[in-house]
Amino acid sequence: MANTLGAGGTSSVYKEEWLTKLQERLDKPVTFKEVCDVTYSDNYIFNVPYMSTEFSAQTGTRGTAYSFSDFTLTNEQLTISTKEVVPIFIDRADQAQCTYVSQMEMAERQAALLLDKVESAVLADHAAWTDVGDVAGVITSGNTTQATVSATNIDDIVRGVRRIITVANGEELANRNGIFFVWRPADFEALEQFAQANGFNLADAALKSGIDKGYYLLGAYHYVSNSHTANHVFAGVRKVHKVGILRSTWGQIVVTQDPNLQSGVGLIARADFGVKTPTGLKSILYDINVT
Repeated sequence: MANTLGAGGTSSVYKEEWLTKLQERLDKPVTFKEVCDVTYSDNYIFNVPYMSTEFSAQTGTRGTAYSFSDFTLTNEQLTISTKEVVPIFIDRADQAQCTYVSQMEMAERQAALLLDKVESAVLADHAAWTDVGDVAGVITSGNTTQATVSATNIDDIVRGVRRIITVANGEELANRNGIFFVWRPADFEALEQFAQANGFNLADAALKSGIDKGYYLLGAYHYVSNSHTANHVFAGVRKVHKVGILRSTWGQIVVTQDPNLQSGVGLIARADFGVKTPTGLKSILYDINVT
């Protein structure tokens, strides 16, 4: 193993500062934290209960008996079993020449890689969501016909998803949690183009500064990610998709001296996590099929 580091002037690894920088980066807002319900736990399995069949209102006349309606509580489980490790080895000579700044940059990069792994796992769960496709220009639930996202139809896609949520009786939860879209960079560019071409204050602001990740437009929050599975975009009601992260390993590092008889120091960070789409709530989480 041969790592190349710039000239510096320290003979030690700043373990506490490295750990602090790692945790700072892990704590920053990222897309999966904004759209998912994230739980930090030391349990291997924890429950995801929901009401899969609801009780109903009873209509009757005065003096007549009422009847009880049935309902079903379903419990599913999220398992924290996926492991991702980002090990960094610094040769003893490089360690002596490595600057403090270089070490902090490595710690940030280490955290960024772990966050990317969790986000990729969330977006790879698209088979568990409800398919949404383009049927002759109409955004349609249960269809896999791919839509071509552009500045002229991105508003149609957003409105179509909002309609599908309402039809699925998810409007109340959407009003409480919000609606989200996680676009690809090219899609987000189309959204920016749409914003710059429409309205007055909106267009002026978009022309001056562009639009940020997490932009609220057309009744939804819009995010961007490079971690999508090809031809799939994620949308739906926020804080429904579940992510479990093992608390005891998240944001921690292990420092080892001369690992595998290599003269140097190893700094190992890892993430243990799991993702889960509750089956009864997949009707308000969408896999938008795109070209």
